[in-house]
Amino acid sequence: MEALEKKYYKISEVATLLKVPASTLRFWESEFSNLRPKRNAKGTRFYSQADMERLHMIKYLVKARGLHIEAAKKEIRNNPQGMEKTARAVARLKEIRATLCGMLEAFEHRR
Repeated sequence: MEALEKKYYKISEVATLLKVPASTLRFWESEFSNLRPKRNAKGTRFYSQADMERLHMIKYLVKARGLHIEAAKKEIRNNPQGMEKTARAVARLKEIRATLCGMLEAFEHRR
């Protein structure tokens, strides 16, 4: 995530942060009842931090674990807190790995 977290994100920002198309986010919104971003009068979506956590969890289940939408819904229903913790941990580990890979690459270029 960003160093300075915002209160609300537009769909294009969320798509960039999660590295998924905006159409995927709209689809997930239609499938997961707990994912309901706020909208302004023009219909622009504004995702909160809670929405972002849900999206990370959904992305983890669908993309990383390869679950179908129905199986992901079931996982979330059965263990919502555990899935949130797991999704956050996986996201953080990926950030750490990217940092370490960058450091390793910089070290190898110095040789």
